[in-house]
Amino acid sequence: MKTIAIDDATAKLLDELTETSSRRRSRTALVRMALRQYAKQTRRRESEAKDGGLFRKHRKRLARQARALISEQARS
Repeated sequence: MKTIAIDDATAKLLDELTETSSRRRSRTALVRMALRQYAKQTRRRESEAKDGGLFRKHRKRLARQARALISEQARS
């Protein structure tokens, strides 16, 4: 088990959230849940940025392939 230091204002906010939550959670559980959610969102943003970079890098080829596919479908 590890401990972390947080400032008084954050500790007060954490206590308020644990007390007013509809699902009674400990401070540890709330911090754990928030950190996991933050990590998931950060990883998703990084993945989307990487994907966006690939789309930008290959946009001309993708556009050419899309036009060819649409043209082929129109003939069918």
